[in-house]
Amino acid sequence: MHPVLAVTGLAREARLAAGPGVEVVGAGGSPERLRALLAARPAPGCRAVVSFGIAGGLDPALAPGAVVIGTAIVTETGRHEADAAIRGAVLAALAAAGLRGRAADIVGVEAAVLSRAAKAELRARTGAAAVDMESHVAAAYAARHGLPFAAIRAVCDPADRALPAFAAHALKPNGEPDLLAVLAALARGQARIGELVGLARDSAAAFKGLGRCRTCLGAGLGIP
Repeated sequence: MHPVLAVTGLAREARLAAGPGVEVVGAGGSPERLRALLAARPAPGCRAVVSFGIAGGLDPALAPGAVVIGTAIVTETGRHEADAAIRGAVLAALAAAGLRGRAADIVGVEAAVLSRAAKAELRARTGAAAVDMESHVAAAYAARHGLPFAAIRAVCDPADRALPAFAAHALKPNGEPDLLAVLAALARGQARIGELVGLARDSAAAFKGLGRCRTCLGAGLGIP
């Protein structure tokens, strides 16, 4: 049986997604790099495509760590519907483990959404619950190859919390944190210790939620 292809941005997401029945593609938070990596594949070689990782919150009701299972991926040019059977299987697996997943639309964007105002505008315009930079690329790839698609995302920064500007450039191409870039931002006064502490706290909650979700899904990310 072909594996499930998990599409991620961060190296930590990729490590979490990896396991029996799963192949991982990570792009370090760059949609263009992700497109190139997917285009370079000689053939899909997978039975489904899953966008897996953390996301920014748009729905004010979602706290860090809340898990969103995509109903569709919304972009500037339209929407990509997620596979209903996969969504149902994932939600059922979470419920069986005593976990709650929220089925909702997710926005796919080309650049990080940093401010509270930008998040609120996206929410008002699309009604989506979360936003990330990989799901729209993964969904388009799945559509081109006639493959079922799903998105499993845990909220990191909630709707009422802005991300510091340096966060948009604090990743290496392999998806690992760029600590030198963070230190440089601190030295230039472009970041504050309080912001780093808050971001670390939100990130820890997001990965805790994502990790619990990943554990209960098991082989092949729980996809039938």
